[in-house]
Amino acid sequence: MGMVEQPYEYRRRELLEPDWTRFPGWSGVTQANWDDAQWQRVNCVRNIKQLRALMGDLLDDRFYDDLARDQAERATMSMLVPPQMLNTMVPSTDAPMPSAGDDFTEAFYADPIRNYMLPVFSDRRTDWPSHPHASRDSLHEHDMWVAEGLTHRYPTKVLAELLPTCPQYCGHCTRMDLVGNSTPQVAKLKFDLKPVDRYAAMLDYLRSTPVVRDVVVSGGDVANMPWKNLEAFVDQLLDIDNIRDIRLASKALMGLPQHWFAEDVVEGVARVSAKARARGVSLAIHTHVNNAQSLTPSVARAAKAMLDAGVRDVRNQGVLMRGVNDTSEQLLDLCFGLADGAQITPYYFYMCDMIPFAEHWRLSLAEAQHLQHSMMGYLPGFSTPRIVCDVPFVGKRWVHQVEEYDTERGISYWRKNYRTSIEGDDTEALSREYVYYDPIYTLPESGQQWWHTSIDREALLADSSEQAATSRHASESQLV
Repeated sequence: MGMVEQPYEYRRRELLEPDWTRFPGWSGVTQANWDDAQWQRVNCVRNIKQLRALMGDLLDDRFYDDLARDQAERATMSMLVPPQMLNTMVPSTDAPMPSAGDDFTEAFYADPIRNYMLPVFSDRRTDWPSHPHASRDSLHEHDMWVAEGLTHRYPTKVLAELLPTCPQYCGHCTRMDLVGNSTPQVAKLKFDLKPVDRYAAMLDYLRSTPVVRDVVVSGGDVANMPWKNLEAFVDQLLDIDNIRDIRLASKALMGLPQHWFAEDVVEGVARVSAKARARGVSLAIHTHVNNAQSLTPSVARAAKAMLDAGVRDVRNQGVLMRGVNDTSEQLLDLCFGLADGAQITPYYFYMCDMIPFAEHWRLSLAEAQHLQHSMMGYLPGFSTPRIVCDVPFVGKRWVHQVEEYDTERGISYWRKNYRTSIEGDDTEALSREYVYYDPIYTLPESGQQWWHTSIDREALLADSSEQAATSRHASESQLV
């Protein structure tokens, strides 16, 4: 089989850390600076002025104007990009870096990491910037809060949102309703309770609900929580007999790996890992890498530090996005890079959720099904990620589990086999069909025309902006 031509050619790639001194603003940054988590946090890019200072004359004004317009009119997340992530944009590890001006600007526009971390107005759709059924809490997680920040959506699993901030803000964030700073388009919700009271309420619920065995500890990103506070919460989780799985969710393992290989964090993880092993509890870290370009020796160092400290696994949950990882080659390059270079298990790729102004990133269900098929057979079964559609009120479903699929109008129909925490008295929950929608621009002309004649696009665009600014939940209508 070694000489047989295959649709995808596997080759092991060495992870490389791009030379950050290629950016004028970092020309004097040392290795010691780079490896310091506090330096990384302080030097995040938070606005256009800071991006200009970093880039010097590399970028044209048209990019900054494009970015400024997006921040004013479309962005659901404020700008926050750590040096680690910026350094993987236009990495130039195997070719000379494009020259300043048009060449570099075009390369920056085309970069997959830039695409979702620094979205610009010209990236967005102008025909359907938002899907007519987009909403700011598209998965209705807040409806299923059993304590503030604790979502009980699945029979045996809960999501604990400990904090509403991250070390980095991704443009496509599914929790744009709560996470990060407000933008001109989105007035963010705020927790009402003090953190200590929220955590206590969460733990009280878990102690009194023995059917829950699995807790995803998230936010936000747990890397933004002082370690002593996170350790105290996890330590109390480990004292609850029914909790058997704990997953710490942190994109920062990739976006700010310096946090996770810092000595105090490694020592703290070792303490809770030892307690978890003694109790027979699985403690894992879940991160969020979307493109192989993000994988560097710093990321591998952080993953190894966590595994050496005793966590059972480090797993990756990416998001499927156009312009970032929408080909089988990009997905397989990423999966092999994770497994070969960083000992991170490829786990999931989610279809991008139906939040406002995300249509340019979203793929159709048919495209996702094709990508799932194209990945099969190359990776070990335990490292072959499932592409899942997170269907509102249903939850994660493998993309081939769809019951019916109207490909002309881009409407897929799904069923489920359990009730959420808000459906105890709903006798039809297990027999009802739930819907998910493809991006309209991916549909055949007849399907696009159906949406054009059925929906007032201008009214919907205005409504989408109003919802993002003022309302927790969009309409819960399940059918067109």
